[in-house]
Amino acid sequence: MARPTSFRLSEELLDRLEQEAAASDTSTTSLVASLLSEGITTRRFAGVVYRDGPTGRRAALVGGPDVWEVIRDVRHARGRGDKRLASVAATTGLPLSQVRLAVDFYAANPDEVDHRIEADERESERVRTLIERRERLLSS
Repeated sequence: MARPTSFRLSEELLDRLEQEAAASDTSTTSLVASLLSEGITTRRFAGVVYRDGPTGRRAALVGGPDVWEVIRDVRHARGRGDKRLASVAATTGLPLSQVRLAVDFYAANPDEVDHRIEADERESERVRTLIERRERLLSS
């Protein structure tokens, strides 16, 4: 449950917040909550950033893929422990430190990452179904 809070912010910052909220079609309160949450997370996990995309904002590695993509690869990789992480690093070309960072981020934020993985799986299934329907139509 949300708890009422009061902060003193400069007029300039308040104006910028209101403009960004309007441009994002969200409330100033929602924008502030989102920015604070992302800011705290990126302070804790230096090397993780948030990016906008067609399905909303998502955590990503600086200069690299989205965190959910790395976690998906870790889940499908062979081996255990460090061997699994090294396998993902070798396969993706990411430094081992970034793979570890994604895993650490996931450990702290499993719901956020799992939601992205599930959304990707649903979209992949939808596309597979469309392709199968098209192929059946064209082959009959």
